[in-house]
Order: sequence, then structure tokens, then C-alpha cells
Amino acid sequence: MVGNEWIEHRRGDGERVGWIIPRGDDFVVVDLLGRERGGPVDWLGAEEALDALGIGYLADIYVLTLENGSDLRVRIAEVSPAGITVKKDDFGDIGAPQRYFSLPFPAPASLRLMSAADAGVLQVDFFDA
Repeated sequence: MVGNEWIEHRRGDGERVGWIIPRGDDFVVVDLLGRERGGPVDWLGAEEALDALGIGYLADIYVLTLENGSDLRVRIAEVSPAGITVKKDDFGDIGAPQRYFSLPFPAPASLRLMSAADAGVLQVDFFDA
């Protein structure tokens, strides 16, 4: 949940790229998934970090650990302080079944950026999970 002390930061075109949270005399950067990015910095450093981060990471491939312990390759479909929706990665196949999962904000630890190790072991099956 976005706290009252969270200060929204938008890039030049008006797109929200995250929040800045006061922490003592410094500030902490929070991305659109509600996750802290790095340690405390000054205000300018926080703005620069969010501007550099942008929103491109939202297009990356993620792994969602399901309740049964299995891992599923997903992409982020929607993100807001109201919640996060991820979609089973269908590799762009318009005929593949659509499977969505609703997650809380901030993103839980069960959602992680796909690593090279994940890529080698995740099963690619449009009909599982």
C-alpha cells in the first residue's frame, strides 16, 4: 500500500515511474512494483534513479511461484497501487489460453525477475498451470 509519506515521481511526459520515500535525512526509491531500489540517497539522487530506471523493467520476463510450489513464467499485464496483474507468458501466441494472476501491491516475494538459471529449468507448456 502506498503510504502517506510516499511522494509520486513522474518523468517528463507525465508517466509515473515510482515513488520517493523520506527516510531520516535521505530518501529511498520505490519502483512501480512497490519495491525499494537501492539504499538511502539525497533527493536529486532519488529523482535521477527513478528517471534512469524508467518503466522498461515492466516488460521483462518474471517468474511467479504458485501456491503448489511450482514456478511459472509470466509477464506483467497491469500494475498500480491497487494491485498487480501478471499473465502467463504465451510467447505472443494469440491462440494460447490466457491465464491471469492477481497479486497484491507491493509485489510479493513470489514474483521475481527471471534469471538465467530460471530460463534453463522452466517448462514451456501453454496448457500447464
